[in-house]
Amino acid sequence: MVMQDEDIAEITLLLSPGRLSNLRRLTGNTKEAIQLHQETLIVGAELMSVIATIEIGLRNSVSEILSQHFGGPNWLLSPPAPFKWREVEARKIRTAQDTAQRSEYSKLNSEEKSDLDLKAYPNGRPKNETHLNRAKKRRKLIQVSNGKIIAEITFHFWKKIYGADYEHSLWRPALKRTFPHKSIKRSDVAINLENIYQSRNRLAHHEPVLHARFSTTMSSIDYIIQRLGSKNIGPNTPLANLLAEPIASVTEKADALHARLAAYRR
Repeated sequence: MVMQDEDIAEITLLLSPGRLSNLRRLTGNTKEAIQLHQETLIVGAELMSVIATIEIGLRNSVSEILSQHFGGPNWLLSPPAPFKWREVEARKIRTAQDTAQRSEYSKLNSEEKSDLDLKAYPNGRPKNETHLNRAKKRRKLIQVSNGKIIAEITFHFWKKIYGADYEHSLWRPALKRTFPHKSIKRSDVAINLENIYQSRNRLAHHEPVLHARFSTTMSSIDYIIQRLGSKNIGPNTPLANLLAEPIASVTEKADALHARLAAYRR
């Protein structure tokens, strides 16, 4: 890591003294604190890539199973009765749909956006219509695929549907097939997804995942990748094999960082 002594004061301000304070107290040296901070971010970035792969695999597995269970691709927006999403999950779906529509809308040129007015305002656009309302009505006319909506749904949604609220309506009739080994309990899946979710949120806000939290996260990652989509449990599932190298890399870096931090505490 290249860092000149004369840059330390400015870097401290950019990262913020408060953010560096714990590392500064530990090391007694601002330059060392900055270096450890950056190493923590590197560990976090590698861990985030592992979690991202798990999230992608989970949401695609869920999508495939629920498409089969509900008998079509509209299970997300219009699941057949008597099933009904809880309001929290329904709101997440609506938000994801709007985000997907925003993305597609941003790709349109001025002429294409104006053409949407013909459908949004068949009787003519009101003179007092605001630009914001006009854009909203235009966006709602854009059809987006289930896949685009799914890509916008957050990890919070995917882990919540493994919760107790969906034990009878989703887990038993369908979601159990995403973790097909007969010994697996929904509650165990939910707990481990929650652990990964909590660390994902910390990493998304550039907060450290170290020590006990790191160990718990890695244990939960192992639990999921050794079971998701596999009829067998073990370290050689397709997902576990895919992530073996990045997991080894992030574990090695975390061990080295933990050793450095421990050395300062002696």
